[in-house]
Amino acid sequence: MNNAARSLRLAVVGHTNTGKTSLLRTLSRDPDFGQVQDSPGTTRHVEGLRLMMGGSAVIELFDTPGMEDGMALLDYLDQLAEPGVRLDGPERIQRFLDSPESHRRFEQEARVLRTLLECDAGIYVIDARDPVLGKHRDELAVLASCGHPLLPVLNFTHSPDLRIDEWRSALSRLGLHAVVEFDTVAPPLDGEDQLYDKLALLLDPHAPTLRAMKRDIAEQRQQRHADALLLVAEMLIDVAALRLSTPAEPPAMEEAAERLRRLARQREARGIDALLKRYNFRSADFPQHSFPLQGERWDMDLFHPQALKDFGIQVGKGMAAGAMAGATVDMFTAGISLGAATLLGAAAGGLWQGADKLGRRLLGKLRGYQELTVDDAVLRLLAMRGLALIAALERRGHAAHGPIEIEELIDDRAEALRKEQLPEPLLEARASPEWSTLLEEHYQPSNRRNQAVRKLATELGA
Repeated sequence: MNNAARSLRLAVVGHTNTGKTSLLRTLSRDPDFGQVQDSPGTTRHVEGLRLMMGGSAVIELFDTPGMEDGMALLDYLDQLAEPGVRLDGPERIQRFLDSPESHRRFEQEARVLRTLLECDAGIYVIDARDPVLGKHRDELAVLASCGHPLLPVLNFTHSPDLRIDEWRSALSRLGLHAVVEFDTVAPPLDGEDQLYDKLALLLDPHAPTLRAMKRDIAEQRQQRHADALLLVAEMLIDVAALRLSTPAEPPAMEEAAERLRRLARQREARGIDALLKRYNFRSADFPQHSFPLQGERWDMDLFHPQALKDFGIQVGKGMAAGAMAGATVDMFTAGISLGAATLLGAAAGGLWQGADKLGRRLLGKLRGYQELTVDDAVLRLLAMRGLALIAALERRGHAAHGPIEIEELIDDRAEALRKEQLPEPLLEARASPEWSTLLEEHYQPSNRRNQAVRKLATELGA
């Protein structure tokens, strides 16, 4: 079978507890692969996974146990040598695998070497915080004896006290000049691109496959981003179009305002869950959104004035008042005299036959009803938090243990959301209460609504 007809096989190797399983979780976007713990020797056997493209497996990755005693193994390889017999690297390794010690003292290392011999190349994972020690050099010498290309991957590169230059120098002295920096907890956006580019240099027969995989990953990344923007836009349209009618009496208005806030909070929570699912993360990875008013930025309730201030959104007097925080009373009859409004309302009500929602709204107001909608400031906060979550998800590896943290956006989109007029699709949603799915009895699906969602998603991602 030629190389083009079969999948590329890669052994993920390295010292104990350097993040080999974490790398595979991030590359496969599978948070459940293997077992990740901050303790040595977590992986005790070889596990594998396949990366798919076009319905076919194109790359097979094998997670191997950590090398624990490379120095002693190198000495043992020297002891196995026969006087006057020159063996090349793979022959020396095979002689070791045929020896009794491969099932005893060096059982872990034997699993690693046997897997590497069966693969096309190895990915050598390094904890960039560790000093370069003799055991690492001996370990690399043993792995190099297998006769397959090795690509060092420097892990945990966002941590303090890094030794990247020290590692790069040591690897160069060992003839390993192609190196990738890839933090499995917070991978760079182009981290996979770099990984596959370097592998293509080392594995020329498989270069077409690796380049195709790189293109496929880029397309998937773009599609995830586009889908995420649509999810945020859908949420914003739902909340902007939400409109509750209530008698213009303080107890009834406060009850309606609380219902408005509850519906908006629940809609944001559903949007968050949908974003987590789209990026293949679990709700447990982002627990804060379920516990409002716990003191953290995202934990701060959506309608709490401090949450708006934390994102740099101006808070008006009505927002700070408390009871009606986040609810706007729709006063669109202001400026019309009572007599004119009575005539207009009567005429509109008389003509309305189930199609003229304006006539019914006027009649309702003249009978002592008000309509509540979500304040513009809250819509701005919803948009900024949604975009911030997307940014965090796109920078998070699937091996990360801690909860997802949201950093305040500081780009042009955030500035526009803070200061400029709301995007046109949201203004249109304000006048279209039938667009909100939050009140099922009034929701009416339409092409106009779908177009507004798509347009808003485009503006959010511009």
